[in-house]
Amino acid sequence: MTFDSSDTGTLESEWADADRWQRLPRFAGPIEHLVVLAAHPDDETLGAGGLIENVARDGARITIVVATDGEGSHPASPTHTPWQLSRIRRREMRKAIDHLAPDAVIHHCEIADGQLLDHVDEAAACVVKLITEAGLPATIVSPWSGDGHKDHRAAAAAARSAAETTGSELLEYPIWMWHWGRPDDDSLPWGDMVAVDLDSETRMAKSSALIEHLSQTAPLSEQAGDEAVIGVEMRRHFERPFEVFFVDGSGQASAEARTAVPEDAAATGADAAGTAEAPTDAASGTLDRDFFDDFYAGRDDPWGFETRWYEKRKRAVVLASLPREQYGRTLEVGCSTGKLTEALAARSGSLLGVDISAAPLRVAGERLADSRHVELRQLRVPEEWPEGEFDLIVLSEVGYYWSRADLDTAIDRAIGALSDDGTLVACHWRHPVAEYPLSGDDVHAAISGRSELVGTVLHREEDFVLEVFRRPPGDSVARETGLL
Repeated sequence: MTFDSSDTGTLESEWADADRWQRLPRFAGPIEHLVVLAAHPDDETLGAGGLIENVARDGARITIVVATDGEGSHPASPTHTPWQLSRIRRREMRKAIDHLAPDAVIHHCEIADGQLLDHVDEAAACVVKLITEAGLPATIVSPWSGDGHKDHRAAAAAARSAAETTGSELLEYPIWMWHWGRPDDDSLPWGDMVAVDLDSETRMAKSSALIEHLSQTAPLSEQAGDEAVIGVEMRRHFERPFEVFFVDGSGQASAEARTAVPEDAAATGADAAGTAEAPTDAASGTLDRDFFDDFYAGRDDPWGFETRWYEKRKRAVVLASLPREQYGRTLEVGCSTGKLTEALAARSGSLLGVDISAAPLRVAGERLADSRHVELRQLRVPEEWPEGEFDLIVLSEVGYYWSRADLDTAIDRAIGALSDDGTLVACHWRHPVAEYPLSGDDVHAAISGRSELVGTVLHREEDFVLEVFRRPPGDSVARETGLL
């Protein structure tokens, strides 16, 4: 799952109004060798640019280690290839560091963007080698392990390994936490935070450095796919008169219980798209309710149902694939904020939408307040399943959250609840998401393998697969309506 940086997230004004900052202890150092690990070019400026400038002003040695070149920041760009983006982002980073610490050494590990989890040992070895060669006591600074981005989590793991190997001090800087977190959330590890105050000179240098990362803070072009990754509101989090770090990564345990990373499979790009630490049901591997509660926290449309052409188009394909114009009783599993529900309701005598999390159901309730024939219910499917028979059952973007055993149970219950001439619709994202127990193709393979169902529609493209199933013999629309 991945989140979309185009969403506003928590406003900086909310963080600024919090009274916790004055109570945070201040990090005083001293630092002889500052080693800053960045998952992507710009992480170091956003999260630790002020600390870098402060340490450089004190004359200490500074090494910047960049795990990836960030070439995946705009995967749908019609104007820039990944190779071109990698070159651009390297140049931007060098210019940014020149504002903060002109004498800093920059080392590029050249790990593929988005693949850092598979190369943690390699990144750790880079850091260890550079610290050993310098021969100075080091302070390692890396992205926070609980930040919610899979590359950030991997960078934190590499930094921790390097710190243990070299006996170095470890600080971790949050980036996306400011986007998805909230200042009144007591589950954040506030007690493990320290602050670094930034004077006016340091803030000016950091602001100048941020401007250099133009490929991330401004659109690459006016075309779709070239949108800015770091929006204006997101950038405000890094223009404060202080920076925040977790000491020795000690916030990790609390963060793993949290995972409130707004993710979306159709996110803008690798830098914008965090991969959540996905809590699971210990017995089954199915993503649990806390994952979704945290995911929706403070966000009315985390998937972009209202704004993304991808979602609008996919919804139209789903609706056009329904073999009947009207259905008596409809069940939508995983109805979320109710955008598809609203369209299905227009073609249903009655509709029951269920979701595991209360937050999206509140949004759906407001959307469908005037639709008296629609009922919304919070259920943990497939463990909980509504009673009765349905003429249309829709499983859209939900099956890959279940373990294989729970998926089989859900299919069993859907088939058992389907009327004799009923329709089962399944639609799922096809790209891999490391934290999901299953892929979209796994889900569809399991459904299509059931002898109780006949596939009547198959729409498959790179991004998603849509299938319509009916009970045998599965007559076509033309045959059912008398054209054949």
